[in-house]
Amino acid sequence: MKALSKTTRSIKPAEVEKKWHIVDAEGLVVGRLASIIANILRGKHKPSFTPHVDCGDHVVVLNAGKVQFTGGKAAKKHYYKHTGYAGGLKDVTADKVLAGRFPERVLEKAVERMIPTGPLGRVQMKNLHLYNGTEHPHEGQKPEVLDVASMNRKNKVSA
Repeated sequence: MKALSKTTRSIKPAEVEKKWHIVDAEGLVVGRLASIIANILRGKHKPSFTPHVDCGDHVVVLNAGKVQFTGGKAAKKHYYKHTGYAGGLKDVTADKVLAGRFPERVLEKAVERMIPTGPLGRVQMKNLHLYNGTEHPHEGQKPEVLDVASMNRKNKVSA
């Protein structure tokens, strides 16, 4: 590609090179971590970003259930779902989800809401791999460690 080109080149799906990143989410702030992960899943960190192509990378998140909220958000934030019946609106606080059976869903929902809806967004969400512990089956892909806590002092909740 020329240095001073007047046209923007769109990348084709066959030209995409996907990398693997690994993040330890223990003690990190949910919203800040979710925005960083969403940008990597979309591919906005690459100079060859093309909005209509899945050019993002894979992200493996360890200790996804140990993320934290700042302030009183853990008790005030509600997740809603509807059963489909009249008066069937159910809600649960973020505290209960984090203490429940699938605590990684808090981070999954935060990232999902930062990804565009539609077929491309669903493909990009499949590149997110959340694990509640420190074990994962993706060692064969040689993921690069992404230290989110050192990017900004506000990314980690101080005790």
